[in-house]
Amino acid sequence: MIMTSTRSYNRIAFVGGASPEARQALTELVKTYGNRDPEDADVLVALGGDGLMLQTLHRNMRSGKPIYGMHRGTVGFLMNEYSRHDLHARLAAATDTVIHPLLMRATDVHGTVHIHHAINEVSLFRQTHQAARLRILIDERERMAELIADGVMVATPAGSTAYNLSAQGPILPINAALLALTPISPFRPRRWRGALLPDTAIVTIETLEHEKRPVAAVADHDEARNVRRVEVSSDKTIAMRMLFDPGHSLEERILREQFGY
Repeated sequence: MIMTSTRSYNRIAFVGGASPEARQALTELVKTYGNRDPEDADVLVALGGDGLMLQTLHRNMRSGKPIYGMHRGTVGFLMNEYSRHDLHARLAAATDTVIHPLLMRATDVHGTVHIHHAINEVSLFRQTHQAARLRILIDERERMAELIADGVMVATPAGSTAYNLSAQGPILPINAALLALTPISPFRPRRWRGALLPDTAIVTIETLEHEKRPVAAVADHDEARNVRRVEVSSDKTIAMRMLFDPGHSLEERILREQFGY
């Protein structure tokens, strides 16, 4: 969901990445605008790359505070252009993009349940040289009795241009009520390229021969190893707000990506 912001954000909390560019930007901006405690701030401004933005979103997932990123890192798909000038005006003019994370519930071979959120994707990977054998159910109905592959992932619209795109998955408009189910190097069925699912779907992936072919499940950066069953769904109880400059919204970036090379 995208909306135009009408609020003014006077109390700013800055978060800086580890790169020299990010540290220098943090020093400059704090000197100009001050730096509030995140608990007391109207908005969080992240200085770095997409990795820092994902970390900031994870850490403030339930705060309801908007997050505005400025590119001072390596990959900056989720970031705005950096400038230390007119930040209050830029924040006031920014558009809101509301995104919902995925909820992963992974049960390992010992019966331990691992619960994590993912903003980009939940991925299952083979842990050894042998391909994974997986069974896929959608809303508890079997849709694929056996997938032999390096793995499979469930990606959000926000994450569809990340690992999902590298695995030849589809790019999803940010406001699409969809999830992408994308195989990773599929061997059987070789021609299966994945599926588009409603974001209300519950995706369940079961591992076959999990002792012989162990599989790990990863929600962005949180990993559970030796899983036997993974359930993935969109968590609509959490709504995260990202701010983008007019004309450079996440929706526009995703649209442009589809016509890029």
